[in-house]
Amino acid sequence: MKYVCMHCEYTFDPEKGDATYNIAPGTYLEDLPDDWVCPECGVRGKDAFIVEDD
Repeated sequence: MKYVCMHCEYTFDPEKGDATYNIAPGTYLEDLPDDWVCPECGVRGKDAFIVEDD
């Protein structure tokens, strides 16, 4: 499962993590820190992401 930012269409892939913010591979969106922001547009809040169907 992947998650897409509704503002800029950045895709967060839990299998890859997020190197920009030192998020380890295998970290799911719901497990991200509360202060995590989209690395592309800076929007704050995990609720800005929707599930992308494969």
